[in-house]
Amino acid sequence: MASNSENPYGTEDGARNKALEQCLQVLQDAKNDSEQFAALLLVTKVVKAGEIDAGTRRRIFDAIGFSFPNRLLVTKESPHGCPSQIFRALGMTLLACFSTNPELVTHPQILNKIPIFNEIISSEMDTGADVATFTSMIDDCYQCLHAISAHPQGQRHLVTQGTVSALCQAYLNQSQAHEQALCLLVSLLIAMENKCWKTCKLELLKVLIKLSEQFATEEDNRKFKLCNVLQHFLPAVPILTEDPSLTACLKNFHTGLFSILSSKLSISQRDPALKLAGLLLTVYGSDWILAENTETRSKFLALMVNLACVEVRICLEDPDLDAANSKPDVITACYSIIEFGMMVCVLGDKVCLTEAESKQLVQIMVEAFGAVIGYFKQVTEEQLWSPFLFASVRILGAWMAEETYALRQEICDVLPFLIRYAQMLFECPIKSDDLDNQVKGLSLADSSEATTWPKDALRFLLPGFCHLSAEDIPRRILISHGFHVLLLRYFTQQWEVFSSSQNSLILPDDAEMSLRTACGIFLNLVVTEPALIRQEECFSSLLSLLMESLQSLLYSQRHLILAANFTTLGLMMSRILAGTPVLQGTTVSRGFFRGTIHFLSKAHTTQLEEVVDRTQIVVTERYQEAWEQISELWFLGMQAFGSCIPLLPWLPQSVIESEWLSDIFDLLSKASPVTVEFDLVAAFQCVLAELAKNSKLCKDIILVNNGEEKANLYGMSALEQCLCQN
Repeated sequence: MASNSENPYGTEDGARNKALEQCLQVLQDAKNDSEQFAALLLVTKVVKAGEIDAGTRRRIFDAIGFSFPNRLLVTKESPHGCPSQIFRALGMTLLACFSTNPELVTHPQILNKIPIFNEIISSEMDTGADVATFTSMIDDCYQCLHAISAHPQGQRHLVTQGTVSALCQAYLNQSQAHEQALCLLVSLLIAMENKCWKTCKLELLKVLIKLSEQFATEEDNRKFKLCNVLQHFLPAVPILTEDPSLTACLKNFHTGLFSILSSKLSISQRDPALKLAGLLLTVYGSDWILAENTETRSKFLALMVNLACVEVRICLEDPDLDAANSKPDVITACYSIIEFGMMVCVLGDKVCLTEAESKQLVQIMVEAFGAVIGYFKQVTEEQLWSPFLFASVRILGAWMAEETYALRQEICDVLPFLIRYAQMLFECPIKSDDLDNQVKGLSLADSSEATTWPKDALRFLLPGFCHLSAEDIPRRILISHGFHVLLLRYFTQQWEVFSSSQNSLILPDDAEMSLRTACGIFLNLVVTEPALIRQEECFSSLLSLLMESLQSLLYSQRHLILAANFTTLGLMMSRILAGTPVLQGTTVSRGFFRGTIHFLSKAHTTQLEEVVDRTQIVVTERYQEAWEQISELWFLGMQAFGSCIPLLPWLPQSVIESEWLSDIFDLLSKASPVTVEFDLVAAFQCVLAELAKNSKLCKDIILVNNGEEKANLYGMSALEQCLCQN
């Protein structure tokens, strides 16, 4: 065994422990404040609070309790010859010691000192005060605040008792230990972003402005540290565009990031900059870039997208890097930058990119998406639940929605994987309770209050799948892997979400958009795969759902586009499934066709064109706002309605009861034939000719309304021929 002379550290520790034991004994035997104060001075000289083990800290607390430190904190006088704040500093030392004990840190006697902590950290040192004493008191104060902030209960108390404001003031004044103030501010913003901004918006904005100024002007390592700070400091809502006076912040971010990203960087320097750029694009779009001049703007856009695409390729093409696990947050930020690059290329000249620049960006992004697709091919069973995989599927979905030609074969190759992945998440939305926390860590806007595991991959894939379903090869892949069955299940679920919320003030827009896009996919299948529609039972179920649901949409202006989708899809399917029981004049089918007549008949009205004194047929006011999105559906719906007339013998009677025929001829009678577009005339003729051909009653009504004359005036030769026949 080594002797004490061979182990000087053991001798030193032993001496310290002996002295500490003597001090603790004095504390326990102290009969008044003076004796306790003397003993505590000995304790602080023997050992610092951070060097005491948990058991010893507890013994100190048991010997003193809270009452004596409480008195020290409020005592303003000090013994002759001692620093002016010696009592308060000693009280803070004790509380800092106690705060390291998990059992004590959230004790009411600690939490009720938060206003005192706030006062201390935002105070300035008095003239002539002892620097060491003041510095020690500030450091101990921050130790208490950090310890409190490590607990959810403590975080709530800090926010509600004004600590955020005090920390802002400390940083703005560059007070003692102001960097600790900034660090604590960041941790509170991560934990309770919404509440922090709600209670201290003005103070936080002042700090954000100061940070942005430092970020733009600093030229040392602090610039890179500020990248990390600003990622967490920026709120997930675009408050910097609320007031013109705050736009300077965005310009500062642009200046700082341009300086960083245009320099030769190490990985540790580049990654925070990419994350900050991704966050700014997520929250502010292009506002913080487009304020610059054209040349700077296009250069910076190209620089960001280039760097993001290169980073994605480096990380995903080299399996040894295991970047999906080691730095998913960086790649996710790059995804946001790439998605912005896609938007820029779609806008083209609106953001002052030349055609050549857009093509170059697209080519760079093609290479990055090739790496994403390659990553999908290497995903293991365990990785299927990774939030990073979800982010990668989402970005590919955005690419497929915008780019319909590049990487088409590669996308077809991974379609089975995408379908299986989407089905897995649909059927088992979440596997681990820890996934929400993983997503919070991955999110660009990393407030723990706002980020949740989205669970719905189909929502992001549907727009791209809609494009693919119009093409032969990818459509066959979709069908062969049962995507149409999955889509019906998803459609039914989204309809339940949507319909259950229709009476709410805030409707689930995501559900409505998913329903619209799904209708587009089904419509492509109906047009291109009629045999599939007849064979698969799921399409009969879909038709029943459409028929039962249309009436609830017809009279809402907000849902006119969805009503157009339901109407046209239902009519197109009815042509193919006319022989099914649901279409044999049932109450549901009659109600559905009354709804389709309502939708089709309310789209047009007449309007006097005063300049030339003639009347024309125009889109009604109710339909005008959405007409660009629903006009094709309306014309296709008219064609499909006409096709249904000879297949459903009971349908002409529904038309007669609706008085639609009279409405059509009222339009034609008031309008000047030369003002009516050919497509509209053809749509009316499609319905009128079939009604005249398949119903004597309808033919008689048409004749009573001068149908032969109108057919001749408007060039409806098919209708004219039907009316001439006996």
